[in-house]
Amino acid sequence: MARAACSSVVTALTLLPSKSHHLFRNQFTFSGKPNKFVGVLTLEKRCFSSTVRMSLKAGIVGLPNVGKSTLFNAVVENGKAQAANFPFCTIEPNVGIVAVPDSRLQVLSKLTNSQKVVPASIEFVDIAGLVKGASQGEGLGNKFLSHIREVDSILQVVRCFEDNDIIHVNGKVDPTSDIDVINLELIFCDLDQIGKRIDRLNKGKAKDSQSKVKEEAEKAALQRIQEALLDGKPARSVALNDLEKDAVKHLCLLTMKPMIYVANVAETDLAEPEKNAYVEQVKGLSSDLQSSHVVVSAQVESELTELPLEERTEYLNSLGVSESGLGNLIRATYSLLGLQTYFTSGEKETRAWTIHAGMTAPQAAGVIHSDFEKGFIRAETVAYEDFVSAGSLAAAREKGLLRSEGKEYIVKEGDVMLFRFNV
Repeated sequence: MARAACSSVVTALTLLPSKSHHLFRNQFTFSGKPNKFVGVLTLEKRCFSSTVRMSLKAGIVGLPNVGKSTLFNAVVENGKAQAANFPFCTIEPNVGIVAVPDSRLQVLSKLTNSQKVVPASIEFVDIAGLVKGASQGEGLGNKFLSHIREVDSILQVVRCFEDNDIIHVNGKVDPTSDIDVINLELIFCDLDQIGKRIDRLNKGKAKDSQSKVKEEAEKAALQRIQEALLDGKPARSVALNDLEKDAVKHLCLLTMKPMIYVANVAETDLAEPEKNAYVEQVKGLSSDLQSSHVVVSAQVESELTELPLEERTEYLNSLGVSESGLGNLIRATYSLLGLQTYFTSGEKETRAWTIHAGMTAPQAAGVIHSDFEKGFIRAETVAYEDFVSAGSLAAAREKGLLRSEGKEYIVKEGDVMLFRFNV
């Protein structure tokens, strides 16, 4: 699950008298009486309890020669090309941060004459070493664990194409077998960790009644998870109550992480994947394993990187598809993690913010800065479609499309928001 953390850099934050009301606009300036301010504060990386990280992290795994690294390299390169002014970066050779494609940003930017556009971002990690026997030291051994435990979701690339020039590690294309191999390695790692944790719980003694209740909940949950793992089922298939979920969360169990199976097909199968028998296997297994699936072509993604941006849409259309695999992967990840987007838009910038579906307006404001949540008064809100049809915030207000929402308001996908708050 996405961790409740968020990193945001806010510069030139003007502080005003603590009891005055302020209207947040996305240039990160607190408006008030002209020339009446106390000082300027520069904020660097901060983490806030009600938020998700500004950059989601998805780990890409798969057996050798399934197209894992080809897909990673192509998706990251495509994301870099689409990012425009977004500060793309490759943290390490196997890690890349790319912008989340969202055509709504450009529309809002034009309507508000924004100086810049800041999209949401997602971090992809090409996780090596996850092969048969990895949990017992094969390949890179357990080195993959340090990378995979840190991700919010796992993208498991599964080969669904035939190619005599690319030898399959097991001699033949078999999605079911490939998925079993990867999942068993994750299960073995979880079983090892759970066994050690249960031994420790059996030997230890809780210091107080509250700790005892939590330890008992953890032990009960781990025993049920252990039974499921021994049956070949992932930890996420086990029904846990809120106390049990909280008790086992610190273990970061690998099979508890949301999984998306990425069916990697040939270029010729991209438009009609349902005709590919391998894809149908992946589709069935993903449902059985409480997961999701998406169809991409690493070959097509790689070819896209060699084309100018203006020619990419034409090329995709010629294949019978409307968007690249990057968009498919991100949309599937957002859906699986229960995430959505809201916007702030003004002259300084138009920005996309990622939140959990079901968050209230104060919690959504907290993604920007904790003070916005603590001192929340109300949120001036307009749906994206209404904003676009009205043509401006002023016009939306005149037409009664701009709403003043309070603390109980549940933010909807695509809301354009301005926050009023006290500090």
